[in-house]
Amino acid sequence: MSKRGENIYKRKDGRWEARYAKGCKPDGSVRFGYCYAASYREVRSKLAAAKAAMLHGETTATAGTKRRFGAYCEEWLLLCRSRVKESTYMKYDAILRNHVLPQLGACPLSALSTVAVEQFSHTLLTDAGLSAKTVRCILAVVQAVIGYIRRQDARLLPQNIEIVYPKSGRREMRVLSREEQQVFTAYLLDEPDDCKFGALLALWTGLRLGEVCALRWGDISLADRTLTVSSTMLRLKNYDEDAPHKTKIVLSDPKSTTSARVIPLPDCAVKLCAARHKSDPAAFVLTGERDRFLEPRTLQYRVKRYAADCGLADVHFHVLRHTFATRCIEVGFEIKSLSEILGHTSPEFTLERYVHSSLALKRDNMEKFSALGY
Repeated sequence: MSKRGENIYKRKDGRWEARYAKGCKPDGSVRFGYCYAASYREVRSKLAAAKAAMLHGETTATAGTKRRFGAYCEEWLLLCRSRVKESTYMKYDAILRNHVLPQLGACPLSALSTVAVEQFSHTLLTDAGLSAKTVRCILAVVQAVIGYIRRQDARLLPQNIEIVYPKSGRREMRVLSREEQQVFTAYLLDEPDDCKFGALLALWTGLRLGEVCALRWGDISLADRTLTVSSTMLRLKNYDEDAPHKTKIVLSDPKSTTSARVIPLPDCAVKLCAARHKSDPAAFVLTGERDRFLEPRTLQYRVKRYAADCGLADVHFHVLRHTFATRCIEVGFEIKSLSEILGHTSPEFTLERYVHSSLALKRDNMEKFSALGY
């Protein structure tokens, strides 16, 4: 705990943090500086030195260039805490702890360069064996921290730093063929349980894993034949050191503003929901109870097992969402409507990521060309 007026705290990672006001932002709010050390005595000394430097007119650039890149990563993450979702904050925290801080944290700002960041990226790809997509996510965080440093004082970074994002070949997403979907659907309809019900809902509506698990009966209107997506369920890291478990289940807002949506239900989904309907609107759809839920990783594990029982390889829960989107295109769905049902930000994203043309659909389209008489 901080002593009165000192603004010195012991962090959860064991280090000490000191905060001091070093100016004002354009909107008039206070801009803070931070010091970090392994002990209270050391961080108090650093705090006194920082305040003395300000009193003697030492420029921010002179004082700041002595700091390591990791210190600014910590500041940036701290400021993210109140402006992003908890799941996003934890993603940033994991990226910094697992990748950025171990390799770039001790780097002085004067040594940070395009080449240094490119070497970091190359190490992640080759030595760590991460995918190009994952490395791009990590580099996006690095770029955000660099932008934060420049906003503090452009003189802190003596050279322009260009982030070179790795390219990757597009990997085609697994989608169930019509025959595979018939086999899988028949299996799920045979003695359906909570998990089979969740898989069928995803296959017939395109819901995400967390959205299915978070559904309550108040979100489904059998009279209007609609399903409302208003929340999602996630398993996140638990930062409470006294908690008995390292992770926790969290119900939060959907993935994005467009993810909150109303989906018209097809006949098959209406019949399935009517057969399992519970009068309590607060009860979870997958369990029928308000105090017991089916967590995402359980549903994900079961779907893999169901697919294996059907002899279907490489099938995980998200395959059901892609399969739904592909079937919709095959029957002539209008792309903007499909994009809104899936909760995407734009039809272009839906076309690029979620529409997978089967050989049968390509053949049907070529037959339309043949009808011209050539």
